[in-house]
Amino acid sequence: MTSADSALSPHRRVWRWDDFVLDVGCYELRRGDTMIRVEPQVFDVLAQLVSNHGRFVSKEELFDTVWGGRFVGEAALTSRIKAVRRALGDDGEAQRYIRTVRGRGYQFVGRLLDDGTAPAPTAAPEPAPEPVPEPPRQHIAFTRAADGVRLAYAVSGEGRPLVRAANWMTHLGYDIESPVWRHWVRDMSLRHKFIRYDERGCGLSDWEVGAFTFDDWVTDLESVVEAVGLERFPLLGVSQGGAVAVAYAARHPDRVTRLVLCGAYARGRVVRAMNDDEKRAAALDLDLARVGWGRDDPAFRQVFAAQFLPDGTRADWAAFDQLQRRTTSPENAVRFLEEFAHIDVRDQCGQVRCPTLILHSRDDHRVPMRYGEELAALIPDARLVALSSNNHLLTGAEPAWRVFCDEVETFLAV
Repeated sequence: MTSADSALSPHRRVWRWDDFVLDVGCYELRRGDTMIRVEPQVFDVLAQLVSNHGRFVSKEELFDTVWGGRFVGEAALTSRIKAVRRALGDDGEAQRYIRTVRGRGYQFVGRLLDDGTAPAPTAAPEPAPEPVPEPPRQHIAFTRAADGVRLAYAVSGEGRPLVRAANWMTHLGYDIESPVWRHWVRDMSLRHKFIRYDERGCGLSDWEVGAFTFDDWVTDLESVVEAVGLERFPLLGVSQGGAVAVAYAARHPDRVTRLVLCGAYARGRVVRAMNDDEKRAAALDLDLARVGWGRDDPAFRQVFAAQFLPDGTRADWAAFDQLQRRTTSPENAVRFLEEFAHIDVRDQCGQVRCPTLILHSRDDHRVPMRYGEELAALIPDARLVALSSNNHLLTGAEPAWRVFCDEVETFLAV
């Protein structure tokens, strides 16, 4: 079955207009008795437009249905539209069959015929889009780190506290609406007083900072905890924030009641690189950041989107790219990645004394599952849950997110 097939009415596989016949079941486009040969993706684009003739089809929908959500440039879609028009004897000026909805998508505007061979589909009203829940109300405040750097933190929700150690690419003012983070903030705020903050060099915290070390990140967490006035609390660490959470828990065993780690690791890419290929990959990571952020070239930043959200849609990747650009400077992006690469908290793992839950995507492309397993082996009595996902950062739409939320709530409810 083609991607276009999946969107068609189950009763209709043949579409007719003027002297054209589009037979989806036989995968044929004919004009009279003449077969018109087109490439598969050109056929799928046409089938998608014809089957949705009552409305315009957005570019994002075409990318998702024809390319399966894989990233392709605008030029790929434009060339397929030109090929469709060429096959139909149409062009961008006449637009007799394919109308351009400028900046948004395309619509098939030919007059379809009903020849009695199949019941013509009735135009059903468009299903209403799923409403996006209102973001939780949050209070943003500022405190000073030990060296005077200004740190921004936010408190949302009510109930028992849950602190998230800061990780790369956050922005307190933007995260509550960004598709990358809004479900984290929303769902963690449902049952908890959720405390999160932007690490130095990122978001609403100071960007122009001198010190930029792993130990600074741990002391920044200490500063935020003191500013909020917490005594004992569970701690959440995501990605490299997991290592910060481990170090804090080892340093303050009397304060951390439970530790939750997701997509975390004990060793950064340089530390865990065991052969030349792994060392080259670690170096390439930094080069991509230098070139990509420095030139403001989305093609380079999309390499990170593909690693963090390989199963994300085109819209997810666009949101991730926007997040990258809004949260930090090109110079700080490189500084972050350099420091991440040298993280090593193996010794601190053995000093963690609280119950620990580790959740890790089974096919994580950014931090492979074996590093979550290593973390679980290093932390005494840690429990590891493998999530059915390829994503390093879980999206709100995938089933693994609900599993994550359920596991976390069960763990913290004890």
